[in-house]
Amino acid sequence: MISLRTYLILLSLLVIERIFELDLARRHARRAFEHGAVEVGQAHYRVMVAMHTLFIASCATEAIFFPTHLSPAVAWIALGAELCAQALRYWAVTTLGERWNTRIIVNPEATPVTGGPYRFMRHPNYLAVVIEIAAVPMIGGAIITAIVFSIANALMLAVRIPAEERAMGQHYQGLFNTRSRFIPRFRHQ
Repeated sequence: MISLRTYLILLSLLVIERIFELDLARRHARRAFEHGAVEVGQAHYRVMVAMHTLFIASCATEAIFFPTHLSPAVAWIALGAELCAQALRYWAVTTLGERWNTRIIVNPEATPVTGGPYRFMRHPNYLAVVIEIAAVPMIGGAIITAIVFSIANALMLAVRIPAEERAMGQHYQGLFNTRSRFIPRFRHQ
């Protein structure tokens, strides 16, 4: 396990990252709406934001008051997984450019993005979130948080992903029907 101080700094950096992402999402949303985009899934979005806020608070609380003392190797593997998740997340974000958002905002006239990590799977950003929600708590010995929020995230994604895929429409379905949601396929199809 890394030191508590280092872990709390890491969590603080994640909070700063989330604030940056929300600001970026607001700017992207404004531009998308100006170009005829529509939003779906507003009700579950509020729940998702609350879940991610509670996630970081739970990581800190468990690490401070109820840490599980794990092998340092587990913490380092979890840190490596988190760094990989961040790389995947920002590959997806940069590939989508101004289309990236934390909300489900789509322009019915736009052709779906099929480059970058989207060549290999339908939802690389959600895969990054799945990895992150399992890994970040383990860095600080917060096993209960890792379990509880992994389950909560799975339930959230069970609602969000179908809503997003429906909003993307038939053209998206045609382009992505051979790609897995999370498991990358590296063969050219």
